[in-house]
Amino acid sequence: MDGIGNNMQKKAAELERLAEVLVTGEQLRLRLHEVKVIKDRRHHLRTYPNCFVAKELIDWLIEHKEASDRDTAITIMQKLLDQSIIHHVCDEHREFKDLKLFYRFRKDDGTFPLDSEAKVFMRGQRIYEKLMNTENTLLQTREEEGGTYERALVGSEFIDWLLQEGEMAAREEAEQLGRRLLEHGIIQHVTNKHHFANGPLLFQFRMNFRRRRRLIELLHERSRCIPESQDSPFCLRKLNSDGGNTSFLSVSPTKEIKVAVGVRRSSMSSSCGSSGYYSSSPTLSSSPPVLCNPKSVLKRQVSPEELQTLGGPFIKKTFTIVGDAVGWGFVVRGSKPCHIQAVDPGGPAAAAGMKVCHFVVSVNGLCVLSHDYRTVSSLILTGPRTIVMEVMEES
Repeated sequence: MDGIGNNMQKKAAELERLAEVLVTGEQLRLRLHEVKVIKDRRHHLRTYPNCFVAKELIDWLIEHKEASDRDTAITIMQKLLDQSIIHHVCDEHREFKDLKLFYRFRKDDGTFPLDSEAKVFMRGQRIYEKLMNTENTLLQTREEEGGTYERALVGSEFIDWLLQEGEMAAREEAEQLGRRLLEHGIIQHVTNKHHFANGPLLFQFRMNFRRRRRLIELLHERSRCIPESQDSPFCLRKLNSDGGNTSFLSVSPTKEIKVAVGVRRSSMSSSCGSSGYYSSSPTLSSSPPVLCNPKSVLKRQVSPEELQTLGGPFIKKTFTIVGDAVGWGFVVRGSKPCHIQAVDPGGPAAAAGMKVCHFVVSVNGLCVLSHDYRTVSSLILTGPRTIVMEVMEES
């Protein structure tokens, strides 16, 4: 099939916006459970399990800078209510009110309306997470028609994997699932020229389910003009001038423009533009698109030998970091050795004591002094939720 029609593209954009609401709502639900904002509550001798108080939640959203004021917080939560992600515990209020009223995520009481569209996104997210969390060779850097594409999978191999994992029972059903994933904007052909098929064509996940969404994004109806890297949203992408190709190309670290990779399943706001290389601004706020090459935080590059010199100016530190619902909260960059480029001040890494400019020595007992950011990122992203990292800090 040569190209995707305008109607399909419009539908994919609408479905992608729906997916963003679903994923953002789920990330918020997990965070609220973690900090006990969602819990069992009593009122008039009755217990309401797994609910939150609207007024308290608005306070929390403002305190955690998810909303600038109470009106904005109400608008955000109303968006989730309109999409049937949350509801009043007795379904007596169709508006989200800044009062001591109990609301609940429908996923917590089994009333989430799993229509056909939502089911596709849930299926896509489960497949994405399974691919990211298990050892497989499906997602690799591959070439097609003279272009090199990171984390690309072959259509026929993807079908083989779906059958092997028990996701589908027959090849025809697996191929149909692949087509539905593409039509819903979850995967795409690397040059956006073909529909999904059981063959040698390459496809990429267009959605990064692990990127941490800012709630304020729910109020922005614009669709993303570039896909997100599955390693991190903190990396450079190339857009073709015709605007038709939304896939991203790999960039060699030896080139003038370097690639930074974030080791967080969440992270920083994506940015986009009409042409050229773009990267995300290293900030956790919702930032405008910028054209930039993220500069290293290092004052000077050091060698592995210098780091390991006895009596040298570096001291070794060990951190045990337990990932939260959205990741570990740091960005790694560089090569031989890699270094910590950025740390989310509210993330698990910061809580453990990690700082920018730390040099990465080992990940879960494996020495990585001679590896680049791609290897280090892969070790963390495909490893356990709890990671043990040895770093070197200049004394």
